[in-house]
Amino acid sequence: MDKEYSFSIEEIESHIQDLPAKGITELSVHDETFAGNKNRILKFADSAYKKAPDIFYTILIDASIVDREIINAFSKLFCSLEIPLNCKDKNGHLLFDKKFYASKARLLNESGIVFGFQLTYARNSSDTLKLFFERLDFAVQQYPNHIDFPQIENNEIQASVTGFFSAQDIRHARDTAFSTRTFYSAGRAVPWFLSILKPLKIYPSRFFEDFAEWQRCNNCDFKSGFSPEAEKHEAIEKMQLLFIEEKYEEKKCHEFLNAALDIIKINGAYSRLVGEGEESIVETSYNPDDLFGPEAMDLKLFVENVCMENCRTKFFINGNNPDYAIE
Repeated sequence: MDKEYSFSIEEIESHIQDLPAKGITELSVHDETFAGNKNRILKFADSAYKKAPDIFYTILIDASIVDREIINAFSKLFCSLEIPLNCKDKNGHLLFDKKFYASKARLLNESGIVFGFQLTYARNSSDTLKLFFERLDFAVQQYPNHIDFPQIENNEIQASVTGFFSAQDIRHARDTAFSTRTFYSAGRAVPWFLSILKPLKIYPSRFFEDFAEWQRCNNCDFKSGFSPEAEKHEAIEKMQLLFIEEKYEEKKCHEFLNAALDIIKINGAYSRLVGEGEESIVETSYNPDDLFGPEAMDLKLFVENVCMENCRTKFFINGNNPDYAIE
């Protein structure tokens, strides 16, 4: 089991060059005062690049300072930027600036930098379950690599019952957040989730609500103590495949099912090859070149225009690069 160390931000800044010698390969910096200090973050990124470039960095950063300069600094590092989606109360209304966060996500996506969002619920007096679901729907549409929910990961952050957010609403938000964490984040679903969702004609939040119920019925929900991060990705993928098959049958999307399952399987195999160096053979009903192609972003057009072709595809390391070939 990997060891975990805890440092203050000051210690990290002063001794960043010593971290590789301690065997540290990953470093998370989650300091709210640091997150909004652009000059200090730029200085940190420069130091990390010069003194410890091989570490994977996870950095909490306020969206207000995300710009070309920040992106250029972090594009040199192996990293993930964690961005809280903040909202505030004003005159009895909850303000959440979708245009602002969408512009920041667009910058990050265009640069190819990995980023995730942090969402909370029932932290503002004007928040409601409906507004939380709207933020979740918005977040998924921005293609974050993952979505974190501090309230189900950190007991110090509590949700508060209000006249707009009941205790039952809080439990419902918690379970939906946990299902998102399982299916989307631990399931590495970002490359394919929206294309798989489209035939179902439902919002992401509704999809995750339904998956939360599926988890409850299968004893792998929040209350069961299930930890998606402790599972191998292949186990999460099996859950995804089972649930997608159920939803496509329920919504009478039978003609798209084979393509949907294939897309999940080949993306999962590729992610395990890149992430864990795990080689595998995957059987599909379509050619992997088509499944990885742009046509797969719209399953209706894909099924109408791409011919089925039973394939056995091997995913392997070719030199130092991930690759695949049809056997």
